Amino acid sequence: METLPGYADLASKLLFSPEMGRIWHDGERCVLLSQAALASWRSRLVAELGLEAASRFFWGVGFAEGARCAIGAKKLRPDGDYLEAFAVGPQAHALTGFGWTQIETLENDPSRGHFEGRFTVHDSMEAAIHLNAMGHSTDPVCWMQTGFASGFATTFAGQPIIMREVECAGRGDAACVLHAKPKPEWDQLDDLELAATPLVLSETWHDASQTVIGISAAFLSAKTMIERTAASNATLLLMGETGVGKEVLAKLAHRLSTREAEPFIALNCAAIPEGLIESELFGVAKGAYTGAVAARPGRFELANGGTLFLDEISTLSPLAQSKILRAVQEGEFERVGDTRTIKVDVRLIAASNVELNEAVREGTFRADLFYRISTLPVRVPPLRQRREDIPVLLEHFRLRYALRHGRTVSGFTPRAINALLAYDFPGNVRELERMVERAVLLADDGRAIDVRHLFLETDGLELKPAMCMTNDGRISAVDNVGSRADLVRQMLDLIVDEGGSLLEMEGLVIREALDASGGNVARAARTLGFTRRQLALRLEKMEIQESA
Repeated sequence: METLPGYADLASKLLFSPEMGRIWHDGERCVLLSQAALASWRSRLVAELGLEAASRFFWGVGFAEGARCAIGAKKLRPDGDYLEAFAVGPQAHALTGFGWTQIETLENDPSRGHFEGRFTVHDSMEAAIHLNAMGHSTDPVCWMQTGFASGFATTFAGQPIIMREVECAGRGDAACVLHAKPKPEWDQLDDLELAATPLVLSETWHDASQTVIGISAAFLSAKTMIERTAASNATLLLMGETGVGKEVLAKLAHRLSTREAEPFIALNCAAIPEGLIESELFGVAKGAYTGAVAARPGRFELANGGTLFLDEISTLSPLAQSKILRAVQEGEFERVGDTRTIKVDVRLIAASNVELNEAVREGTFRADLFYRISTLPVRVPPLRQRREDIPVLLEHFRLRYALRHGRTVSGFTPRAINALLAYDFPGNVRELERMVERAVLLADDGRAIDVRHLFLETDGLELKPAMCMTNDGRISAVDNVGSRADLVRQMLDLIVDEGGSLLEMEGLVIREALDASGGNVARAARTLGFTRRQLALRLEKMEIQESA
């Protein structure tokens, strides 16, 4: 392997302020824990949860941290090639004190979905902790380490990568050796990998509306609160921007509740005209007053015994708000045009994309209804505040829509991942899902999704200047995703208008790559997607043509 860059850029991200009692790494607050404290934590969880559950827990913690690290790695070394940028993962892992990693081999070809690597981890802290507490193991024991490596490689490569610990110091081997391959290339996954791999890595989940995916701390905080209170009948209030996944979380709360076997009824209040919202909620009685030829139940009746989800509840009129308050508090209401009281047992889950406390202050939302529905407020953060969820969501949607449309798409190119990580997603998860479905349809069969498949000129999107990787992993600044099409058109103009040739264009590109790499033929070859030998042959051919 080539010589890797030093740790100076990574170390500069680590800041200490003993006077304030704070440590930061890349702007995030951290703490120092001794090996003894980690050993105590690990032993306690193994004792209370059992070995299998504890290993899944630590693998998941490592996976999430690895995914976060990969997002930073893509921006840390803008002038580096693929290997230098990827090395941030092993080097960051070493910086935390968990052991230092030697990259033995690393191969990547995103166009055909190929990724393979072999890594040796020396002096693993996890292995030492296990040896001190329990002695030699018959199975690998570095759960956080393999989870971290899998999360980092998955996010970095744009496809699910499993790092398997084929040798482990915790079972008597000289060092820990990790072997990395895409998930489909493993003959089978062991129990830990099957249980701990996030849902995104499982093709068995085809209904995105039923799948709750996220590894970020902000998303998991919201999900955990829902899980902890699911057995209650208390009203949930989900707050967050449009498209963040509030209905998905509402369905999760219903599935985990004692009402799971009963109906889940959803209504987007903003989609119903004001004159019809009352009849939609409470139903209509038959008669001349309503003009209805038959009685029709409303959403409260349909949800009896189950859960009623009211999205964008802030759009309701004051009259509708007052009737909802009565229905929730008293469990009763009347159909429009009827005097008969109907009793219902409904758990209400409300959602809003505006701050309801501000709406209360402005007088557009009833204070009594706000206090009634905000027993359990859950804030769902926008996607731009939980970017580590983007890679796992990408993979989930890729699998889902490739299956639905009968397409074979190998993954995402590094520059596609980078462009998505830099984009702000005003439409949040819903927008990301739309982009991935379209990209699955536009990408070449058997190849990876690239930037041009995700962002189209017809979108009229304003992309911030982002650090976008070339397909071989070299990172370069790209002002907008249309620049590639513009460049191709300029090259065609040169050929057509000025009598150039494709060979001359190739020569210009090769010379530019050599200049950019400082004359390093191997690096220029990686930039162009060639082997060193292939580029050397082209250079020889160019010299012969020029001398002729």
